[in-house]
Amino acid sequence: MTPPDRPITVVLVDDHPVVRGGLRALIESFGGFTVVGEAADGEQAVREVQLSRPDVVVMDVMMPHVDGVEATRRIVRACPATAVLVLSMAEEDDVVFGAMQAGARGYLLKGAAQEEIERALRAVVAGEAIFGPGIASRVLGVFGRDPAERADPFPGLTARERDVLELVAQGRRNAVIADALGMAPKTVANHLSSIFGKLQVTDRSAAIVRARDGGLGRGRPG
Repeated sequence: MTPPDRPITVVLVDDHPVVRGGLRALIESFGGFTVVGEAADGEQAVREVQLSRPDVVVMDVMMPHVDGVEATRRIVRACPATAVLVLSMAEEDDVVFGAMQAGARGYLLKGAAQEEIERALRAVVAGEAIFGPGIASRVLGVFGRDPAERADPFPGLTARERDVLELVAQGRRNAVIADALGMAPKTVANHLSSIFGKLQVTDRSAAIVRARDGGLGRGRPG
């Protein structure tokens, strides 16, 4: 809990400087908040949080190098006392639930009202979980599905993409995946590009982490 006699400290993470500037002005206008750092991508975010140890991080998802989901995972591991509030345009189920699995305490869509952002910031710092109306309805929708469907951590992937991701998560390289699935290496590379986009990751290592967190890659590599 933040002592009542000091402001809530915030780090802003977004790859657009104008967005960060607007958020800084907005958050500091609330009273009781101070922005202690900014970052333009996930890798910078992890470093900044480790340096400044803020109460809360306002995290974008779609960023270059290291995306917001992977950055959230690293921050929660390194600085568990810091809350992460995602503020993003992305509202796909796999992105939202990926952020939740990574340890985000809240998820708002960009365009949320000022009052909603302030309430969410205070809530996650207090240890609550909070979601914007559009996200909350998606969460409820997923938990209202058939259990077998609900257990699917990557609903946006095709069956073939899931096969590729399974083998990637096992540590297999593209040539081996191509042989195992009876496709050309270039086709494997095309599937991987699609998978990276759908999982909002930028490299193979981040995709492996997401896949293993979702239960893939438990078979033995060949």
